[in-house]
Amino acid sequence: MPDTAADALQDVRDAVLLRDGVDSREKFLPVTRYALIDRLSRPQAWPGGETTDVRRFFRYLDYWRQQSYVARLLDLEQNYEPFSPDSDLLVTRKFSAPERSAMQQKLIAGMQKLLVQANFRRVDPADVDVILTKESFYGLDLHVDLKAFEEIAIYYRGAATRTEQRRNRKRLYLFKEQYEVPIFQRLFLLFKLKPIEVRVREVMASERCSKKEAGRIVKRGLSALPVQVGSDYVYMKLFKNIPRSDLEMVFPNTQVRFRMFDKLKFGVTAGSGIGAGVFGTAGKIAVATNPLALAGAIAGLGAVAVRQGTNFVNQRNRYMMAMAQNLYFHSMADNRGVMTLLADRAAEEDIKEEILLYSVLAKETVNIRDIGEVDSAIEQYLLNHFGLSVNFDVADALERLLADGIVEQRADGALATKPPREAGLHIDKLWDSYLDNLPDPTQGAGHEFDGDTGAVVDT
Repeated sequence: MPDTAADALQDVRDAVLLRDGVDSREKFLPVTRYALIDRLSRPQAWPGGETTDVRRFFRYLDYWRQQSYVARLLDLEQNYEPFSPDSDLLVTRKFSAPERSAMQQKLIAGMQKLLVQANFRRVDPADVDVILTKESFYGLDLHVDLKAFEEIAIYYRGAATRTEQRRNRKRLYLFKEQYEVPIFQRLFLLFKLKPIEVRVREVMASERCSKKEAGRIVKRGLSALPVQVGSDYVYMKLFKNIPRSDLEMVFPNTQVRFRMFDKLKFGVTAGSGIGAGVFGTAGKIAVATNPLALAGAIAGLGAVAVRQGTNFVNQRNRYMMAMAQNLYFHSMADNRGVMTLLADRAAEEDIKEEILLYSVLAKETVNIRDIGEVDSAIEQYLLNHFGLSVNFDVADALERLLADGIVEQRADGALATKPPREAGLHIDKLWDSYLDNLPDPTQGAGHEFDGDTGAVVDT
């Protein structure tokens, strides 16, 4: 038997990790906390007449959890200060290189923890088969140079399918057919570009070329980026309903390439057009006795070449427009807005998990050794009442209820849960003492300076 509550909880986590290794279901609960509160606080679910106390406790717990994420969000925003590309505030602090490095690490670690709490799943950037695909829902051939990034994090939530319609060439494009499109309902991207000089050195080593040539390669790869996008900033993006086959579309350095069909089309049309132009021009040159006729023949050949070049540019512009238009309607939030939205989503996932677990523990005597059975029972409840097949994160929910004192583990492993009225009063006391027990503000990184003179100010 485990010696402490922490040991017992770790055993639960180990068991969950072992099970999750073969469980492909997501932990995301696609139902609102309001729906769960209404369902879990029905009078028939609490025969002791505790419905009012249950709803009050759930509401108190909801606000308490939201507050905990507001505190975490404040820390994240402080660490994001030197990396935000959107700030419209007066710059009053300077940060040394070691300070920036430490703040960057804290920022990325904090965002990753926030994403895990919001039940997002990580996509390994090294998994090229997942990220870089050949088939495209929007008909685009996209290429991304992942080596251009110093930091990159990709997370998704809600791997689902969406029904679309399109015309089928087998039906002569007269009728539409339905088909399923795999999508990510939510997709998060964090990236920081490498400094140009660092990337140039890497290209010189990998391509065995001169510094000048490496510089041209790097600049060509970043040519699609606006001039204000630089390596000093950390960028965060949140998208919705992104087709999995077009994941490359969300990267800033995406390059649009022509599909094989377009290459063949351009090859055939350009070859036939220029060939016919050359043949016609050669015939005119052979019989031409007038210099004006000769000039007209050459001008006609030039016009054919210009027309083919224009077609090439127009097709590329259509590709870029298709990508920009579709990406516009998929975008949800940027940078600091992403942090705020994710903190809200993480708090919502936490409260849903906690009220589900509490509703079981408050009615039955459960030993921590049997928490796996509770986990399975909650998953079955979600399947029966909402049709959701999910992987409930019982260890995470139990850890938070233990930390807040809603649940206590006895020496024999039994989990003692406060009844609804007592649990509500307990959260009330936590609120009363929260401001009184705030830690003293720690000295932040960086140095204050006078915005006009640049002189460092003692604080």
